[in-house]
Amino acid sequence: MNAAVSSAPHLSNLRATGERPARTFNGYVMLLAQLVAVAMIVIGGAQIERSPAGIPLLILGAILVTFISIGFYLLQPNQAAAILLFGSYKGTDRTSGLRWRWPWLTRSKVSTRVHNVTSERLKVNDLRGNPIEIASNVVWRVTDTAQALYDVDDYNKFLFVQIESALRTIGAKYAYDDIEHQETTLRGNADVVSEELRSELQDRVAVAGLSIDECRLTHLAYASEIAQAMLRRQQAEAVIAARQKIVVGAVSMVETALQMLSEKNVVELDDERRAAMVSNLMVVLCSDRDTQPVVNAGTLYP
Repeated sequence: MNAAVSSAPHLSNLRATGERPARTFNGYVMLLAQLVAVAMIVIGGAQIERSPAGIPLLILGAILVTFISIGFYLLQPNQAAAILLFGSYKGTDRTSGLRWRWPWLTRSKVSTRVHNVTSERLKVNDLRGNPIEIASNVVWRVTDTAQALYDVDDYNKFLFVQIESALRTIGAKYAYDDIEHQETTLRGNADVVSEELRSELQDRVAVAGLSIDECRLTHLAYASEIAQAMLRRQQAEAVIAARQKIVVGAVSMVETALQMLSEKNVVELDDERRAAMVSNLMVVLCSDRDTQPVVNAGTLYP
């Protein structure tokens, strides 16, 4: 059982094909050679009118024109062509412009430009088990054409599947939010989460010869079935946190007031009057409504 488990390699260890330069030729040089072959046809045709000696030259020129014409192909900037010989990979040509390869070689063009893709919204359970909706934008490119074409069946579909898998992994690793800001969360640490998502996705698509330049969360929200409940929870947590800060501040203010009254001998307060003043100050400072002053015309003592 252990041997079966340990024998399952990670995707990054499945690299079988690596890109290497192909042996192709400058197309403009071959175009010049084709013009020479055309000249041979013209000269041979002219000689046929006088004698049959021009026939071999005409045939040779026609063969060369056909042979050279088959080998031409064009590459745009940031475009590559993988060269095959009867199914065997012979290298990749990344030189832009007019190119030429032997006619018995076939080619498969691959764009190495930067691509931009936005994933669908996925429903995932976060670290605390709350269902959330999450989506991401991914900037990627092909860096190894051989791997992209021959190590996976379709590198575009492969990328989409791995984006979904990476999003589910990262979404389940962190909580949606933390009111106390004591842990990394999806909502509060977008840069950290995005970088980890990029690293996770890069590890998954390396086998396909793809490079992930950037990942950003484009959508993050609680699932509709719990959105209202979680909103009320967030509001309650916010109220509790605010009240805690108000109480801490009020206690500090009351302590300062009593200390200053005592140091400046403004009034002598016994324990009962001190308790009454503390009570009144705490009510004034902690109340969420305007307080109404009460003028005491008598005394605290009978």
